[in-house]
Amino acid sequence: MRIRLLIASVGLWIINTAVWSQSAVCFQIETSKPCQTMEYFSASDAWSMQFIGLWPEEKQNQIADWLFSTENDENGQPKGIGLSLWRFNVGAGSAEQGKASEISSPWMRTECFLKPDGTYDWSKQQGQRNFLKLAKERGVNKFLAFLNSPPVFYTQNGLATNTGRGGTANLKLDCYKKYACFLADVVQGVEKHDGIEFDYICPFNEPDGHWNWVGPKQEGCPATNREIARTVRLLSKEFVDRKVDTQILVNESSDYRCMFSTHMTDWQRGYQIQSFFRPDSVETYLGDLPNVPRLIVGHGYWTNTPLNALRGIRSQLRDTLDKYKVSFWQTEICIMSNDEEIGGGGGFDPTMKTALYVARMIHHDIVYAQAKSWQWWRAIGEDYKDGLLRAYTDNDFRNGRVEDSKLMWVLGNYSRFIRPGAVRLAISAFDNAGKLIHEGDTDQKGLMCSAYKNVDGTYVVVLINYANEDKSFSVGKVIGKKIKWRVYRTSDREGENLKPIEKVKGGQVSRIPARSVITLFSE
Repeated sequence: MRIRLLIASVGLWIINTAVWSQSAVCFQIETSKPCQTMEYFSASDAWSMQFIGLWPEEKQNQIADWLFSTENDENGQPKGIGLSLWRFNVGAGSAEQGKASEISSPWMRTECFLKPDGTYDWSKQQGQRNFLKLAKERGVNKFLAFLNSPPVFYTQNGLATNTGRGGTANLKLDCYKKYACFLADVVQGVEKHDGIEFDYICPFNEPDGHWNWVGPKQEGCPATNREIARTVRLLSKEFVDRKVDTQILVNESSDYRCMFSTHMTDWQRGYQIQSFFRPDSVETYLGDLPNVPRLIVGHGYWTNTPLNALRGIRSQLRDTLDKYKVSFWQTEICIMSNDEEIGGGGGFDPTMKTALYVARMIHHDIVYAQAKSWQWWRAIGEDYKDGLLRAYTDNDFRNGRVEDSKLMWVLGNYSRFIRPGAVRLAISAFDNAGKLIHEGDTDQKGLMCSAYKNVDGTYVVVLINYANEDKSFSVGKVIGKKIKWRVYRTSDREGENLKPIEKVKGGQVSRIPARSVITLFSE
């Protein structure tokens, strides 16, 4: 079956569906052509929640509602963006080292559960653990633990930052087994003390990133594919021996191009899909481990501009994923210096300027790379475009305030309505003469459209209007029926944060304002 959408460049609020402008485009959502099954939308607690999780409870609750709630207020307004997975940063111990950690900002240092004598202190990382519980209270039941560095007691230089060592793992040769045991201890310890089970764990973060080799900036550890494979095999066995169900994910790649080729690195850190999931890559193959899914995770940094690269790199990634039958999650992204269209990463931006830019990223990751999960970097940042929320803290970090952003709410246009298990549906586009328009669902400077069917049978359509002028759309029948749609809009207008705007009957055409994102949710 097909759902028909009409996109016209006329500025009418409601028009008869029989009226077609010369520039009209017909989108047909192919309900008989399912694409990937969606899993989670997420963000991480790094590094802010270690402090904000100790703020007054009313402030914690407001932040948790914004991030995790799937409830509506009395006016039908969503209280939050309904993230369905939460990322927990397992610390390496730079906080206990203080200035000796060579990480200048206390904001970017982390505590470690492990103590120098080999015992554990389960009072550590309390602020982050508080947010694990706040997420669970609001319905989040999937959790991912990730590490930027092994504990400082296991690293070759005694630090959680690499300090110019080069591209090999900052892990003592006799500590691989200890590191695997530490990871298993953390998974079991957090479940025992907090009632939170980690469904996934990533033992390395951006091991291929050249920034990781320089330091000192933040916790980080490079590694070659062989070093990663050795660690994952040991961890897999440790989980099996302890009957731990947590799945192990690889590789939190710093750049998509490292996943299917090499980029600013060499063969030892590139070709990761082939290295980990092609059986003849004997020294690095992980596809035979019981707790390593046939899934690779990576970060979208440095691949979002120019526009031909935004599409092309993801298409190349998808080709390699398909060749080796591997699934993909996008697990970290924020704005970087090369994102010049919106002024680079410096300075927090609460407006639609950054929000639309990121919405375009989300669309391309889902449609072209067929990401099953999409995860932003930090839930809360400072004066940089790396947080969904902006924190203003006291000098001792014990209190402060947090400001929301259009970026957070635009992510909610996806995360609040596309729930785990939803199936993305293919879209075809036709002109007035009925001729197929190649990639007509993606006008990178105009309208971008994607559609989904949730497990409960509800349909979701997300429309991005990147253009500076209003557009119009209509939704036709679904399986022979005219659906009533509730429209939720995020724009720079005051109060339009997933705001329920109107109900649209199938066959009507409604306006999507310039520079806005809307979600149509079937009732």
